Amino acid sequence: MDEQKVEAETQSAPAEKPAQPDSKTDKKKLKKLEVQNAELHKQLEAAKAELDAANDKYLRMMAEYDNFRKRSAKEKEGVYDDACEDCFSAILPILDNLERAAGCDQLEGLKKGVEMTKKAFEDALSKMGIEEIETKTFDPRLHNAVMHIEDENLGESEIVEVFQRGYIRGDKIIRYAMVKVAN
Repeated sequence: MDEQKVEAETQSAPAEKPAQPDSKTDKKKLKKLEVQNAELHKQLEAAKAELDAANDKYLRMMAEYDNFRKRSAKEKEGVYDDACEDCFSAILPILDNLERAAGCDQLEGLKKGVEMTKKAFEDALSKMGIEEIETKTFDPRLHNAVMHIEDENLGESEIVEVFQRGYIRGDKIIRYAMVKVAN
């Protein structure tokens, strides 16, 4: 029975109308709130526009980065291939000289062919920026001492004999010089 009463009361009650401002102060407050509401809507729209611009900028930057990453990977692969090609094109003339020397029947011609091959190889190393390590005084950063002798006629840490020449390119050591050191 209580439910029927509640239903009857809700059906018979008139719908509430929005409150109308009664006084001037209420009208001023309402006007002020409407102005603030309009201002907040403008700020919201500006913030949405700023967010859209930032999102667009972010998406463009990510696309640029992805393109850069792909381009760098492709260039990296190409650099190795180019370096190998340059190296072999510098070394192939040496092989040609060795073939000529091997085909020579005269001892003098063979000696000349080997000398030409040595010179061509040194030129190829020079073109690639590879230099021979100097072997006057022992330096553990550049030389590998495999033998040591005591001799009063020689200076301190003087290299007496070079078993294998060392090579360097810039700051990178390609092969340490294998040497015999005195004192």
